[in-house]
Amino acid sequence: MEDEILTPPIGPFFRFPDEATGMAALEAAGLLTEDGEFITASHNHALDVLGPIQRGGEWDDETGEELTPPEVLPGWHVNLQGEVPDGWAQYAVTPMSPVRRWF
Repeated sequence: MEDEILTPPIGPFFRFPDEATGMAALEAAGLLTEDGEFITASHNHALDVLGPIQRGGEWDDETGEELTPPEVLPGWHVNLQGEVPDGWAQYAVTPMSPVRRWF
């Protein structure tokens, strides 16, 4: 079996400290409609808003009852393809195992 070279996945990925900061950044970048809905695609961008990310957790198979709560990762997460808006560079992250990624 050959060794694989691990490389970071293609981003960019962004982690804002909270939803309010992320929504303000999306609004400033012109990525929200007048009604506050996400503009997920145009000729110049593709937007994937993940929001809070949870990992793990256990549930009872029969009842669906939560046995162990999932871990909520810090931040409010967004993936964006296209030109990085002004001020977003400070929120860029490079996860080795992203929850969702561009292919």
